[in-house]
Amino acid sequence: MKSATFYHAGCPVCVQAEQSVAEALDPKAYRVEHVHLGEDKGRIAEAESAGVKSVPALVIDGAPFHINFGASLTDVKG
Repeated sequence: MKSATFYHAGCPVCVQAEQSVAEALDPKAYRVEHVHLGEDKGRIAEAESAGVKSVPALVIDGAPFHINFGASLTDVKG
C-alpha cells in the first residue's frame, strides 16, 4: 500500500481540496494521513522537508503535489 500525507491549514481552500482530492484516492491503494499544520505546528518542518511550499499539498510516496493555494508555510508558521 502506498502512503500519502495531506497537509493543510484548515482554510476554505484546504477543506475543499481535502474533500475533492485526498478523499478521491483509493483507500485500497493509499493510506492517507491528514495533517492540520495550524493545529500541529510541530510537523511544519516535516512538511518542508517533504518539499511542501504551500498548503493544501498532498505528498505521495515522497513527491509533493501542491493543490491550488491556500497559504504559504511561512503564513502557517506565523
